[in-house]
Order: sequence, then C-alpha cells, then structure tokens
Amino acid sequence: MANFTERIFNCKIPKIRSSFPQKRESRLIGLSHIDLEFPIGKFSLMFMFLKRFINVKDQEVPAVLWSFAYFFCLLCGYYILRPVRDEMGIMGGVENLQWVFTGTFVAMLGATPIFGAAVKRFHRHVLLPVVYIFFIANLLIFYGFFQYEIAAVSAARAFFIWVSVFNLFVVSVFWSFMVDLFSNAQARRLFGFIAAGGSVGAILGPFLTATLAPRIGPIHLLLISALFLAMAVLCIKNLIKWADKGVNESGPLEKPSLQATTSNPHKKNDEAIGGGLLAGISLLFRSPYLMGIGFYILLYTSISTFLYFEQAQIIRDAFDDSSQRTSVFAIIDLSVNFLTVITQVFLTHRFVARFGLSATLALIPGAMLIGFTFLGMAPVLGVLLVFQVIRRAGNYAFAKPAREMLFTVVRREEKYKAKNFIDTVVYRGGDAVSGWVFAGLTSVGLGLSSIAFIAMPIAFVWLLTGVWLGGRQEKLRMNLLTQTK
Repeated sequence: MANFTERIFNCKIPKIRSSFPQKRESRLIGLSHIDLEFPIGKFSLMFMFLKRFINVKDQEVPAVLWSFAYFFCLLCGYYILRPVRDEMGIMGGVENLQWVFTGTFVAMLGATPIFGAAVKRFHRHVLLPVVYIFFIANLLIFYGFFQYEIAAVSAARAFFIWVSVFNLFVVSVFWSFMVDLFSNAQARRLFGFIAAGGSVGAILGPFLTATLAPRIGPIHLLLISALFLAMAVLCIKNLIKWADKGVNESGPLEKPSLQATTSNPHKKNDEAIGGGLLAGISLLFRSPYLMGIGFYILLYTSISTFLYFEQAQIIRDAFDDSSQRTSVFAIIDLSVNFLTVITQVFLTHRFVARFGLSATLALIPGAMLIGFTFLGMAPVLGVLLVFQVIRRAGNYAFAKPAREMLFTVVRREEKYKAKNFIDTVVYRGGDAVSGWVFAGLTSVGLGLSSIAFIAMPIAFVWLLTGVWLGGRQEKLRMNLLTQTK
C-alpha cells in the first residue's frame, strides 16, 4: 500500500517548481508560506481543477491532498462499521436506546481525561498516530471476540458504544490537527474540499458493507476497517513531514493567537501542549466563545437524537429482517454522502466566501425549522427519510466545516483539549440527555408530529447561536490580523 501511495503522491518524474512567485507571507497563514516542491507533470489537470474550483495555491497542494486522503481513509473505515452498529442498536431494543446513549456518554467521561493526559505528555508526531493505532488494536480485539463468539451479547452492546466513542474521538483529532495546520484564511478556502475527502470515504464505506457483508459476513468487515485506519496513519506521518519541512525552512508554523500561550513565539507546533488532565473543561468554561460553540453542539445533538430515535422506530416497524434493515441504513448513508460530496466540492467554499460564516452556521438550523414544520404536518416514513438525508448532508457539507473554522482563532491548547471535550463529552452528553427527553415525551403519549413541533423552538435558538458565533469569530479573526501587522 505504501508503494501505491508513493506512486500517487511522489511519482518519480522530474520535480519542477511552480512558475508563480512564492511570497513569504505572514505566519498567520500557516502552510501558505512554505515553499514546497511537488511533482506536477502528469497531475497538471488535477492541479488546474484544485486551483480553479477550490482556489488552492501551489504550495498548499501536498498538504491538501494528504488531508483529503487522511479524511477519506478515516471515514471510510468508520462507515464500514456504522450500518453494523445501527443494526445492533435495533437488535438490542429501540426502547433501550437511551441506555446505550447514556453508556456512550459515561465512556466519553472516562476517555476524555486519558486523552488529556496523552495530549499533555506526547508531541504531535507521536500523539496522532498512537490514537489511531490504539483504535486499530481495539478493532482486532473485537474481531477476536466476535469470531470466537466470546460473550457475544455483551460484546455486541460494547461494540455499539465503542463505535460511537471511536467516531467522535478520531474525527475530533482529525479536525484538531487541521485547524492546527491551516490558518483561518486557508480554512475558509480549503476545509470544504478536505471535508469532501471524508464524504467520498463515507460513500465507499457503506457500499463496501452492503456489498461484502452478505459474502464474507459482517465480522470480517472489522479487518477492512482497520486497514483503512492504518492508511490514515500513513497520511498523518506525511502531513507532519510537510509541516516539519515548513518549520525547518521558513520558521515555525505557530500562528499568533489572541492570547499567547508561550513567551517564545518560535516554539514549534509539534511540542507537547502541557496543562492538566481536565484542562479542556476549565478552558471551556473560561471562554464565552468556547461555551457558545458547546451550546451550538448541544442544540445540534438534541435535534439529531430526536430524529435518530424516530428513524429507528419507523424502520423497525417497516422491516422485519435484520439484513434488510442493515441495507436500508447503508442506502441512507450512501444517499447522504453522495449529496454531501457534491456540495462540499462545488458549493461549500463558495457559500462561505459569499455569505460569511454566520450565514453558513445558520443555514442548517433554518432548514430544520422548515423541515420540522413539514414533519409535524405529515409524520410519515418518506418525509422523515428525506428530512434526515437533507439534515445530515447539510451538516456535513456546511455546518461541520463551519464549526471547525470557529477553532482557527483560538490557542493550540484550546484546539486540542477544549475542542476534544466539546466534540466528545458535550456531544455525547447532549445525546444522552436528549435520549431521555425523547423517552419521556413518548411515555406521555406524544407522537412524531408533536415532537416535531416541540423541536422547532430548539432549531430557532440553534440558528441564533450560529449567527452570534459567526460574528464573534470574525471579530477574533480581525484582532489576530491587527496583532500581526
């Protein structure tokens, strides 16, 4: 696989420098000041596509392609597992989903201090690969339990919780790395395309599951998922190599922040961050901006959980066969991800550039207001599925990249620790609380229509929060620009 990747990204053809002048720009723009060599030759058409449609600069191409490949491998590995996880949730009882969500939240509470300790101790070039190698080892352990039918029921329930934890942690680590690697200006241009790499992987993942599960069985899919995670580690190593090359040739990649974290402005980004094990919590509650991001995530998870629970109930009632339900989940994932990747490649960066971050953050909450109106009037399977596809695709194409852009103006410790706490504990905490709220609403006899109308005020507050965050991020960005002049 390494040889294949070498042929893709480091072809043995003459390396030529771009004819465009290379400016030594402010450190604020991260990788854009690095004068990197990259083989053009056979890939001139690809470069033209990136430059015309994505507005990628010559010196950014290697990092953008490795980032695209990294997210592709990561989400492909996850989406191979997701349909299996969703089916296990139904097999365990839809009426018990709130307990599984609570178990996931408790697991997050236990994992967050461990991750905080790792961030404190290890340099970036060690920390990032170790996180993924740890999850690869977990997959191999689960494979052994399933293959030899060791505690099958308990292992299945543990696997549901594990996949939910795994998903948030590895994606959070990915975006922490991205906002550490790229500046705010670069993020606005490049994050949509990088996110599309994940969407392409999210298309291939469920396709592999739907195709291979009947032939080799779902258990062996765990090994394929582990392989994709191993390829993600290869991408990480190459991205760190590009970043280190920039540090060595042109000074540090450390971007000035509103609150400097070190007296030495030339300190490398690769150094361990330090701080306490629970620093993410204190960082969150000391910053109104970070608390706003956490609140935005909390509102998003509330709406998402309501729809997920309804989806589980309707699909359970509509299909009796387990394999049919798994296929339906895979088809939903495919529909979402096809729509997402087209939007990310051609629309996301244009929408952000034209309408700004506030409008991008408010777009999906506004769509949810409209969607819940239709769902409240016609709570049927077709409307729900269309609503789910639009919500999830819109989140991946617009809301998710926009949320990550919010972290480009905070300190490195906040990018890794506070962000990870928000992306994991706050996210799954919102899931757990919303799951119990949903169970309470259904227990008093409320149906899908009534719950849809209850969700509408939540969507409206979510919209207002997005508008505020976008405005606040712009102020912080302008402050950073002022400080670096």
